[in-house]
Amino acid sequence: MTRPKVAVVMGSDSDFEIMRFAIDTLKRFAVPFLAQVLSAHRTPHDMITFAAKAHENGFEVIIAGAGGAAHLPGMIASATTLPVIGVPIKGSSLEGIDSLLSIVQMPSGVPVATVGVNNAANAALLAIRILSLSDGHLAGALRRYQIELAEMSRAKTLPNT
Repeated sequence: MTRPKVAVVMGSDSDFEIMRFAIDTLKRFAVPFLAQVLSAHRTPHDMITFAAKAHENGFEVIIAGAGGAAHLPGMIASATTLPVIGVPIKGSSLEGIDSLLSIVQMPSGVPVATVGVNNAANAALLAIRILSLSDGHLAGALRRYQIELAEMSRAKTLPNT
């Protein structure tokens, strides 16, 4: 089995409903990944150990989804030098704005790339773009994907009536 390049982590199994879009996108591009629940609040020691050893374990990018206080992406970024992409997950009370602000407002020196609320597919695409810098096959697959998106968009053009 190929060693996973991307870690897809989430604060709770309830986040899987959103994070599966990252997983589906990684599968589409045949990028090996590992998906697991890591909680910044319920399993902080596991989270720090995971982040500290992520590079050593062969990961190149980490996608971290979290709702509410959304500490997971930032805490992981504080314990690794790998790129971390945060996915703010819409909660029940503040429409995901709380999560978005928590992830995007990281202090200087601890960067977390952040995508839109619930946009796990874009997080995976960003991870794939990062990986494509050293993988020509992925770069080609991304070019083909962009062509496909353009063709789908053009097909939606309404006829002039």
